[in-house]
Amino acid sequence: MPSIKDVARAAGVSTATVSRVLADKPYVSPEMRRRVLEAVERLGYRPNLVARGLRAQQTNTIGLLVSDIRNPYFTDVSRAVEDLAYEHGFTLFLGNTDENPQKEALYLQSMRDHNVAGLIFSPTRHASEHFTKLNLTIPTVVIDRAVREGDVDMVLIDNIEAAYRLTHHLLEQGYTRLVGLFGETSVTGRERQRGFEKALREHNLAPLQMRFLPPYIQAGYEATRALLQAQPPPDAILATNSLLLAGALKAIREAGFPIPEAIGLAGFDETTWTPLVDPPLTVIAQPTYEIGRMAMRMLLERLENPDLPYRQVILKGQLLVRRSTQRRPGV
Repeated sequence: MPSIKDVARAAGVSTATVSRVLADKPYVSPEMRRRVLEAVERLGYRPNLVARGLRAQQTNTIGLLVSDIRNPYFTDVSRAVEDLAYEHGFTLFLGNTDENPQKEALYLQSMRDHNVAGLIFSPTRHASEHFTKLNLTIPTVVIDRAVREGDVDMVLIDNIEAAYRLTHHLLEQGYTRLVGLFGETSVTGRERQRGFEKALREHNLAPLQMRFLPPYIQAGYEATRALLQAQPPPDAILATNSLLLAGALKAIREAGFPIPEAIGLAGFDETTWTPLVDPPLTVIAQPTYEIGRMAMRMLLERLENPDLPYRQVILKGQLLVRRSTQRRPGV
């Protein structure tokens, strides 16, 4: 690959002049700028961005650290972050923690070592509860999971209100023996539990059961299989992420329980498959793409002006009612 010295030699200028042109610095004559840019184009020169970042203590790379890229929620958020980052000349350094605090710590250190310009971060439950101990000096926007301490920009949804609205819908449809499947590895699950219980209390009901599970399809499947064998079985299941929802659906189908006549099923996250299965599933659709773009926009503003007041943006989910929860009261 051609070097900056090759460009300088081809343009008949110094390497310092080439650097000034590439950095769009002033005090370079139009003629020299033209010669440098022509040499860059002719040679196919690309700057060594990593080396430049090490010298400047900042690269044109944005770190994005999520808990599970297989979760459609994070797939959509990642796409939105990457789209806006690309529009502003940034590339993405993506890390996947699998909700593992040790893996999370390794990725955070790696992002420090690579001098990422900023970080968009969905913390594990441990990190959410001990955020200041992470000692993050990188401009950071937290998404999805609120942190309990520390000054940081956040983009969240109102998890309590969303779970309350979804539970209230199930109760309005006549379901009374409700089970909640909640993710155990983040604060999000606890917040959604609060909304679930709040709606039940307003109807003078208690949950039939609440399960806190790893946010994986198999966990949702195994928990639902056991619940369907209990006496009495639930007449509705609410799953608080799309992977638990998929597992619950698989178990219900295998057990031969008709949806929604014998059991209602509802959950979080609109995916490509939730409206296509039979029956289509009632869900809270989170504004995933908007979350990603909002987080990236806030990070760009923080990079431009580090002294901005810290902000917390709370978005609303949308309740999409479909046949998986349609049941006449009294049936």
